[in-house]
Amino acid sequence: MVLPTFLRKRFNRAKLGFFLHSPFPSSEIYRTLPVRDELLRALLNADLIGFHTFDYARHFLSCCSRMLGLGYQSKRGYIGLEYYGRTVSIKILPVGIHMGQLQSVMNFHETENRLSELKKEFRGRFVLLGVDDMDIFKGISLKLLAMEQLLIQNENWIGKVVLVQIANPARGRGKDVQEVQCETYSTAKRINKKFGRPGYDPVILIDTPLQFYERIAYYRIADCCLVTAVRDGMNLIPYEYIICRQGNSKLDEILGLDRLAPKKSMLVVSEFIGCSPSLSGAIRVNPWNIDAVAEAMNFALVIPESEKQLRHEKHYRYVSTHDVGYWAQSFLQDLERACRDHLRRRCWGIGFGLGFRVIALDPNFRKLSVDRIVSAYKRTNNRAILLDYDGTMMPQTSINKTPSPEAIGFLNSLCRDPKNVVLLVSGRDKKTLNEWFSSCEKLGIAAEHGYFLRSSQDEEWETCVPVADFDWKQTVEPVMKLYTETTDGSTIETKESALVWHYQYADPDFGSCQAKELLDHLESVLANEPVSVKSGQHIVEVKPQGVCKGLVAEHLLATMRQKGMLPDFVLCIGDDQSDEDMFEVISSAVAGPTLSPVAEVFACTVGQKPSKAKYYLEDTTEIVKMLQGLATASDQTIRSSSSPQVLH
Repeated sequence: MVLPTFLRKRFNRAKLGFFLHSPFPSSEIYRTLPVRDELLRALLNADLIGFHTFDYARHFLSCCSRMLGLGYQSKRGYIGLEYYGRTVSIKILPVGIHMGQLQSVMNFHETENRLSELKKEFRGRFVLLGVDDMDIFKGISLKLLAMEQLLIQNENWIGKVVLVQIANPARGRGKDVQEVQCETYSTAKRINKKFGRPGYDPVILIDTPLQFYERIAYYRIADCCLVTAVRDGMNLIPYEYIICRQGNSKLDEILGLDRLAPKKSMLVVSEFIGCSPSLSGAIRVNPWNIDAVAEAMNFALVIPESEKQLRHEKHYRYVSTHDVGYWAQSFLQDLERACRDHLRRRCWGIGFGLGFRVIALDPNFRKLSVDRIVSAYKRTNNRAILLDYDGTMMPQTSINKTPSPEAIGFLNSLCRDPKNVVLLVSGRDKKTLNEWFSSCEKLGIAAEHGYFLRSSQDEEWETCVPVADFDWKQTVEPVMKLYTETTDGSTIETKESALVWHYQYADPDFGSCQAKELLDHLESVLANEPVSVKSGQHIVEVKPQGVCKGLVAEHLLATMRQKGMLPDFVLCIGDDQSDEDMFEVISSAVAGPTLSPVAEVFACTVGQKPSKAKYYLEDTTEIVKMLQGLATASDQTIRSSSSPQVLH
C-alpha cells in the first residue's frame, strides 16, 4: 500500500493505478493503526484507486474524511478526491475470471473422465458444493451446522442430499487453523453418524489438494454452490461455478443432457463476500444465521426448474461479459482518463518518507517574489490593494483572532500613502471588523463577503447589493436550528445579511451527511427566494444572491477609474474559495478599461493549491513579511503628511 509513494517520489508524472483485492476496513477499525495517516497518504499518491465493491470504497472514503479531512465528489458517475491539486479517482469494479482458462480445462479428457465417475457416485442425489480454504474466515463449520439443521427440519432430504465440502489446505499455520480443522472434522463426523446410512454420508469432506480439472468436475455436477464466508475479499468461486454449469457439448453428453436445453444453477452466497452485489439472482444469507442458511439451502433445492434457468442465464450473461480482460481494460481506460491532465500541470514533490506527496499546479502558478512586488510597488502611482483577513493575515488555527499591533502598524502605513487605496475584505460581520480596526481610520472595509462596504472610518456603511427584505431568515433559522439540535458540535452564526451553519466540530461523516441534507432542504424551501445556498469548508451558508467578494473588487476598480486613478498596481491576497471571485475579477480586468495598460497585477493565494491566482506565498508569516516590505517602501517615500485617497 505504500508503493505508490516510492514510485511517485521517483517518477512524479507516472500514471499510477492501485487496485485493492481485499476488503478495506471500516474507519472504526482502521483508525487504531499507528500509521493510519501514512498509509492513506501513500495510497493517495496513486491517480486511480480501485475497489471491488462500494462498501470497500465507502470505508476508504470515510477514513480519508475522518483522518485527513478530505471530502469526495461524484461528477458524471466518477468519484474523485481532491488532494494537493490532483484529483485521485475512485474505481468500483469487481474483478472477473479467466474465461479462456476455464473453458480449456473443461475440454480436458481428465475432466470428462472425472465427471463420469462423479455422475455414478452421486446418481439420484442432489449435490450441494462448498469450495473453501481451511481458515477461520470461510465459515466451513457454520455451513456444516446449516446442513445439519436442513436435515433436522426436512427429514425427507435424508439420503437424497449430499454436501460436498472441498477444504483446500490452509495457507497459514497456527492454533487458529488447528482449531478450525478439529471443529470441521468433528462436526462432519457427528452429522454423518447422526444421519448417515449404509452407502450414504450426508457430508463428504475432501481435505486433500485437488487438481483444477477435478474441481471443475465437481462444479459441473453440483446442483447448488454454497459460499458462506464470514469475511472475504472478492471470492471468485461463484463465478467459476456459473461458467462450469454452462459447460460444453462433451460434458452435456456425459451427463445425458440436451446441449440445446437451457442450463440451470443455484447460488447461496454470504452477504460478506465481494462478489455478492454482482450476483443479483443468488440467495444472499448472513452466514452467522444458521437457520436462515438452512432455509436458503432448502429453497435452492425446491425452487422450480424454470426459475433455476432464469437465474443461471442472468448470472452467466454477467460473468461471461465481465471477465478479467474486461476488468483490466476498464481499469486502464479509467487510469488514462484520470491522468489526462498530467502533461499540462506543473508538479512538485514535497515531504519526506511516507509523508511525501506531489502537488500539481497550473504551469503559470509560481511563488511571489517579495523583491519583485516591492520593485513594482515603488514605480507605480495608483495602487489598489485588497486583503482578506482570516487565513491570510491571521492563521486559521489561531484562537485569538484580533489583529496584532504589528498588523495594525503596516495597515496604517499602507493607508497613509496617498497612492494607495486599501480595502480589507472579510466574511466577518461589520461590528467585529469595526471594533478590531478602529485605529485604522483610512482603511476601507468590506464586511460579510462584500454585502457591507465602507471606504474609511469617516464614511457610512453602504450595501453593495440591494435587498428588499430578509424575511427568508424566518424560514431558514428554524431549519438550521433543527439540524443543530440533531448534530452534536454544530453551531449557527447569525449575520445581518446571512445565516451560516458550522459543523467543523461535529463528527466528520455525520456532519458531512447532515450538511448535504441541510443543503437540499434549504434549496427546496428557498426555491422562490432571492438567495443563494452554498456549502463550503465545514459550513452551509444562506445569503442574498449576488453577494461575493468579486463584487467588491469590481466596485473598487470602477470607483478608482471614476476618480481618475486608473490603477497601475493591483494586489489581491486571499486564502479560501470565497477569495477566488476576487482573483477572477482582477485577472479578467487585465487589458480592460478599468486598469492601466501597463498595470502590474498580483493575485496571490496562501499555500500551494489549485487557484485562479497566479502567485502564492506559503503561509501567513510570508504574507505579513511581504506587506511589511510594502509598508516600509511607503514610509520611505512619504515626504509629507498628505491623506491617502479614499472611496466615496
